[in-house]
Amino acid sequence: MAGPIDSDGHGGPLIAWMGSVIRQRRGADGPPGYANDAWWVRREHQPVTMAGQLRVLGKEQRAPGSGAMWRTVVPAEQRMLIARAIESAEEQLHQLRGVQAGPTADVAQQLLGNLRHSAGLIENAWKRTALAAANAGVPLEEVAQWADTPTEMLRSMLTADRKGDDG
Repeated sequence: MAGPIDSDGHGGPLIAWMGSVIRQRRGADGPPGYANDAWWVRREHQPVTMAGQLRVLGKEQRAPGSGAMWRTVVPAEQRMLIARAIESAEEQLHQLRGVQAGPTADVAQQLLGNLRHSAGLIENAWKRTALAAANAGVPLEEVAQWADTPTEMLRSMLTADRKGDDG
């Protein structure tokens, strides 16, 4: 009998431990790959070895740009705002599929309005990502090259956004 936690697909180390304790009490064997030891931990739940951590650090040092990994230098709040802006734009674009009904002028007006709104959301995500990369230490010239935008134009856009955020 599967409970609500098990049926939701939560499979962390605590759930694995609870399952092994329950199996021991019932005298049942675990699924293939499980030991009957309550303290056995699946490989994916085991802590990373020092060698693994050193490999990640070495990879970060050889990375282009700032030499640091995105998640370590871009704050979670900033990553969340970027993800939210992208998700909002995707949602707006998906909603465009169902609006092609009615007089041509009405449909065209609605589509253009929704596309303009989606383009604004995408531009917001684009600016937030460029700003996060620059704040993380990537030279502005590289960010401008990746964004296919002149460096001075990108600099003025990002500084204008910062001034707008302060006031």
